Amino acid sequence: MANQTLESPSHASTGDASVARVDMKFEIVVVPVSDVDRAKRFYQSLGWRLDADYDSGKEFRVIQFTPPGSGCSVIFGKNVTAAAPGSAQGLYLIVSDIEAARKELLGRGVKISEVFHDAAGVYAGTDEPYLFGRHRVSGRDPEHRSYRSFASFRDPDGNGWLLQEITTRLAGRIDSTATTFASANDLASAFRRAEAAHGQHEKRMGGQRDENWPDWYAAYMVAEQAGTELPT
Repeated sequence: MANQTLESPSHASTGDASVARVDMKFEIVVVPVSDVDRAKRFYQSLGWRLDADYDSGKEFRVIQFTPPGSGCSVIFGKNVTAAAPGSAQGLYLIVSDIEAARKELLGRGVKISEVFHDAAGVYAGTDEPYLFGRHRVSGRDPEHRSYRSFASFRDPDGNGWLLQEITTRLAGRIDSTATTFASANDLASAFRRAEAAHGQHEKRMGGQRDENWPDWYAAYMVAEQAGTELPT
């Protein structure tokens, strides 16, 4: 067979404004499992939404679940993937309050690790690798930084999931012109963080009540999500 070379048009790398960009939404992750019904019971126990359970009756079955507030779903089944059961690792679930998320999963009977944070980029060690290295330090990140606190769990086949706490996005990670919240819980958490920050703002203003607090809250919540400078 002749060698094939894939080439990209020059405008793809130069960002030619005359070429319309096509949205490509990442929506499905395939999770390889050995026992479809057991996996279905597990993901139902997490409280995830069951979107589909299609069985052709001819050696093919596919099940789809979606985590609360997620734009991406997982699918698994029979003859869905050739990957080995349990081989999916490093599947990240983003939460705004890792302690609350862990508590909920514990309440649902899930075996989940303690909350941990990284050891400043130690990439050699005996711990299971994750985004920030191979050394897990017990407890939440001492500075409560976004992206730095985790907890992990596995499904019955050993597919590995991690909770990661993010409250403030790094700049450029989301559309700064749009502010959205995936759930009422995420919105409530954002309000609480804005309330705490606003309390400090009022102290700096001499303790006087800020009559424009709704505007201040809104500016804070938008800036926090967009990763831009927070109001003081």
